[in-house]
This record gives sequence, C-alpha cells and structure tokens, in this order.
Amino acid sequence: MPPSPADLEAARNRTIPDVLPGEGQPLLVLFCGINPSLYSAATGWHFARPGNRFWPALHLSGFTPRQLAPSEQHLLPGYGLGITNLVARATAQAAELSPAELHAGGERLRALIAERRPRGLDPGGVDPGGVDSRGLGPRVLAVAGVTAYRAAFARPRAAIGPQPEPLGTTPVWVLPNPSGLNATWTLPKLAAAFADLRESAGHRGPKHP
Repeated sequence: MPPSPADLEAARNRTIPDVLPGEGQPLLVLFCGINPSLYSAATGWHFARPGNRFWPALHLSGFTPRQLAPSEQHLLPGYGLGITNLVARATAQAAELSPAELHAGGERLRALIAERRPRGLDPGGVDPGGVDSRGLGPRVLAVAGVTAYRAAFARPRAAIGPQPEPLGTTPVWVLPNPSGLNATWTLPKLAAAFADLRESAGHRGPKHP
C-alpha cells in the first residue's frame, strides 16, 4: 500500500540509510541522489517515488539483469553498486534545500569516499557481480543531478558526463536527474547515459548475486 498523505507529511526531514557493501566488499559505482523525496523517506527506499526512472535506467543500461523494485535495493551491493545522497533529510522538493546544505553534503560525500578509498585485495578476486575486487572502491562516483552537483562542489559550468575534477582520487560522473519531472531526459536517453557510465567504470555485466 502506498504512503498516505499523512505518511508523506510525517516523513518530512526524515533520513534513510545509505545502501553500501559490507566491510571488505568492493564498490564499483556509488550513485548519489540529491536528497530523499517524502515518498522515499516514508518507505525507506531510495528513488522510490512513482515515476522516478532510476531503477528502469539501471536495468536498461546493463547494471542489473532485471528491473529491481525500490524495495529490492538491498540487492545492489551484490552488483558492486551503492546509493547515498548529497543531503540526508527528506523534502517535498529539492528546491527546499539551501546552498549551505548542498555544500555541507558535498563535504560529507568527500568523507564517505575517503573512508572507502580503494585498497589492495587478492589480485585474482572477482565478486559475484562480475566486478574486479582489487579495490574496495568506489571506482566511480555518479551524482544524479547536475544542478545540485554544481552547487555542492562549486562547479558552475559542470555538464552531464565525466567530470575533469575527481573527488579525492575517485573519478566523478554527473548523470541526469532521473525524476519523472525531468521530462527533457526520456528513459532511453537516461539509459544511454547510465550505459556510458557503466562502460567507463568497467562493469562487466550483471550476474545474479
């Protein structure tokens, strides 16, 4: 049953946990949303609002063998994938976030990346998702939302695609915002952008975790 209007209002400013691999497990791509919607905060699932194209684009681009439901987000680490947000608190619209919040979120993200900076593992190791496990990653940070990325990292000219400046030592990609409100980016165009990211990150195709 979907959240009621009362459930959505009660979810305002709520936070939801990141989806990250456990200790010692590799992280190939860390997807970073702007902040949770009220729908996501009410359900506890990232990119859960009806009409959001994140999960379809993730599948159509080849990251997952089938389209996962938001409630199956716990399966992502098995594919070497994770999810976080620039700002933790839920709002009805991302426009409710202040520039200071976005900047602070960028610093939090920088710290999270540093905690998981690649470290050497067995050179021959390959995880169940087909990901080379020589580093714990993330190998690539993918921020879904160019306007928020510009504000968080003071990059006013940033565009969709690979960024010239890494975050620490981690390469950064900016993806289109998958919200259904971003009508300029159709699902096929979103999937193509996700596929470019997957190819660049060296993801060798999904297997069932």
